[in-house]
Amino acid sequence: MYERILVRYGDLTLKGKNKRVFIERVNNLIRNKVNNDNVKYEKNHDRLYILLNGEDHNEVIKGLDRVSGLSSYSLVSKVSKDLEDIKIRALEVVKSELKGKMVTFKVESKRSDKLYPITSQEISKLVASHVLRNTEFLKVDVHNPELTLHVEVRTDAAFVYCKKIKGMGGFPVGVAGKGLLMLSGGIDSPVAGYLAMKQGIEIECIHYESTPLTSIESAQKVIDLTEKLAAYAPKAKIKLYMVPFAELHTALLNYIPESYNITIMRRMMYRIAEAIAKKNNDLILINGESIGQVASQTLQSISVINDVINMPVVRPLSTYDKLDIIKISRKIDTYTTSIKPFEDCCTVYVPRKPTTAPKLDRCVLYESKFDFGPLLEKTIENTKYMILSDTEHRDITLEGLVVSEVI
Repeated sequence: MYERILVRYGDLTLKGKNKRVFIERVNNLIRNKVNNDNVKYEKNHDRLYILLNGEDHNEVIKGLDRVSGLSSYSLVSKVSKDLEDIKIRALEVVKSELKGKMVTFKVESKRSDKLYPITSQEISKLVASHVLRNTEFLKVDVHNPELTLHVEVRTDAAFVYCKKIKGMGGFPVGVAGKGLLMLSGGIDSPVAGYLAMKQGIEIECIHYESTPLTSIESAQKVIDLTEKLAAYAPKAKIKLYMVPFAELHTALLNYIPESYNITIMRRMMYRIAEAIAKKNNDLILINGESIGQVASQTLQSISVINDVINMPVVRPLSTYDKLDIIKISRKIDTYTTSIKPFEDCCTVYVPRKPTTAPKLDRCVLYESKFDFGPLLEKTIENTKYMILSDTEHRDITLEGLVVSEVI
């Protein structure tokens, strides 16, 4: 029935001088994610046709759903511009969509070939009449139909399809530059990473692991989440920096008052992240903070924590409700991994009453009670990285109890 997929670029076609660059990036991502030599590609002005050549369209669609910058796509059937051929193919397409129950429908026609002798309205009327006469379970509703049959008459042929499937949207990943995602292992930060990639930012990830204070399984969670996010990366690979945080973590627990522990811990994390980002040409930091969700995410806390760095911090979830974040995490298949009950360095020793309105001068005072500088330098120096893929799973839980010994 459907021998090709029509891909639309949406607003990318309005990008002026950068239009070609953006569209070529999307096309490269499509080829990378579909990854099938039997499938062929046909460019046509501001759209792309994927010729299936007998391949399973469901497998191709799995790849398209991982392409940022892709506005929408449709399974389409190509037919000659002869009206009778269009009517026959339209009937076949509609019948393939019917499930044996009454459905409302309408026909929308678009005539790009202005030399075609029949107007768009007339095409819609004639095709709709033919379909209605030859099917059950259909009635017309031009205002709110459950099924819309699209007929496009172009210069070379006509195309018939029913569904416009929404793509990721946004911009092709990588076109905006590179950022470093602070990946905790919870629900929020993977979603923030996904949304950043959707807006064209290629990501690397950084995680503060505190083995043996925390379990090796907590680090494995982060590896699993990075592999999930890699599905949306340009070459299905993401670099994950593992920061050996246990020694610094212990010093914070010993020398910082309990109510300020999380605040100053976050300040240390930001210092480390900025240093790693600058070393590796990341332009921004990214995290999963949502305003007011926890003590360290009040406006006062964010301001005090952010004070220690100069690099911009992007917070894609800053105004999101938790339910909205969970909905996206389910969509990108990170939710079930994120809720596994393994503590990370931010949750293993939670203060009973963390401050929600920290003072900058107090943070500076408490940090001066112990020389954290050498520990910070040592932590940054000993940070290691892994390159993870969505197609090759890495399991470190079988290799040891301390992350630094197995990567």
